[in-house]
Amino acid sequence: MSHLKTAMITALLGATALSASPAFAKDLRIALQSDADVLDPDQSRTFVGRIVYASLCDKLVDITPDLEIIPQLANSWTTSDDGTSITMQLREGVVFHDGTPFNAEAVAANITRSQTLDESRRKSELKSITSTEVTGEYEIKLNLAGPDATLLAQLADRAGMMVSPTAAAAAGADFGLNPVCSGPFSFTERVAQDKIVLTRFADYWNADAIHFDSVTFLPIPDTTVRLANLQSGDIDMLERLAATDLGQANADANIVVADAVSLGYQGITFNINNGEKGDNPWGNDKRLRQALSYAIDREAINQVVFEGAFAAGNQSFPPTSPWYNSDYPVPPRDVEKAKALLAEAGFADGIDLEVQVPNTTVPLQLMQVVQAMAAEAGINISLTSKEFATLLADQSAGDYIASQIGWSGRVDPDGNNHQFVTTNGGINDSKFSDPKVDELMNAARVAPTVAERKALYDEAMVIMLDELPRLFLYHQKWIWAYNDSLKGFTPYPDGMIRLEGVTWEE
Repeated sequence: MSHLKTAMITALLGATALSASPAFAKDLRIALQSDADVLDPDQSRTFVGRIVYASLCDKLVDITPDLEIIPQLANSWTTSDDGTSITMQLREGVVFHDGTPFNAEAVAANITRSQTLDESRRKSELKSITSTEVTGEYEIKLNLAGPDATLLAQLADRAGMMVSPTAAAAAGADFGLNPVCSGPFSFTERVAQDKIVLTRFADYWNADAIHFDSVTFLPIPDTTVRLANLQSGDIDMLERLAATDLGQANADANIVVADAVSLGYQGITFNINNGEKGDNPWGNDKRLRQALSYAIDREAINQVVFEGAFAAGNQSFPPTSPWYNSDYPVPPRDVEKAKALLAEAGFADGIDLEVQVPNTTVPLQLMQVVQAMAAEAGINISLTSKEFATLLADQSAGDYIASQIGWSGRVDPDGNNHQFVTTNGGINDSKFSDPKVDELMNAARVAPTVAERKALYDEAMVIMLDELPRLFLYHQKWIWAYNDSLKGFTPYPDGMIRLEGVTWEE
């Protein structure tokens, strides 16, 4: 890393530490769209869980709002000339919430856990690491099977979150019941579907940048209720303000609205081969999935459901992304084409489709519009509403036909694709498997240039748009709303809520 970048980061951290303290410490209350799943970085997969982790678990590296990778628990790193190893210099003076010291041995233990815990979902993300070498108390060498263009981006997310090796060894798969990390707040209490309470960690390495005694996360699925609670003062901040509530929030002088274009997508995932339920017409015949895609007007969805605030989409990247395959733009609606595909597949008289959908406002509105559009082509959609963590569990277990699900997105394009579409991928709930897609996705991880990686993703996208294990619908903006007394919040495209340098000034 350049001396200039190091100096800039040091200056930024110094500026954060010297920022004015608020008149009094406060217990911050943040409303989430749904409840988090298990609070174990190796096992979890919910977006809201990652928001909790931003206060609970530091990572080896983080990102800037412009998606540059910067130090967090690793101060710096160097990659060998042949790309087969990365050596990290680690931050000194860091302790986990249980007092266990953070050092190179702790990093090695975390990587081993992520790669070997039976329940870990991080295995494919860290697959390129063949071994670790502790070369000093605060220096570790990651040996790689080959160059991996995605690894640092993975370490800026759950795969790079460091948990206490002491607590992890003692708890095993039950670690999430009492998570112990090294972030600015430590775990205090959790009541399912009600609250997650974290308390300020006095020994945090960057404690001067933290200005709240505690932070409580409250799952409130209804967007209207979330906003009403913010206006009444029952909460201080909410994530994912509904686009339809923007006018009301902007009209309130006591509320600040901030947004950032997301890195992710929303769509419908199909069960292709995940257990007995994968053996169904929708899982067995891509023509049905193609028919549904043609039956949907994505631009109309954006206007009707999101008042034009989001972006129509048909790939795992938004059309504005440099990784988007522009040879395959968002298709126009074609009901006759949809009907022809159904007839070709043997369902000229129509076909039923059960879609599970989160029990929150926007997904239900979205799927009601999709339901009406699909009906005109002869596709009769029934909606099964589920609490989000339940929906995920059922999807993982193969207990579904189709699922309205999204992904919050990752800095590197690999994070939006590899684990979803490669054979035995960590979040491949479709159990979609195609040797050519595997080959292309694995090659994209080691290709030396952006242009070569882009060509590989372009080729893979052609196959995925034909097979449609995931049918993409739109790309959202993250929209936050918060009390005007909250100062210093910075919106990030990953949708996280970072509390360093954030204050309360009444």
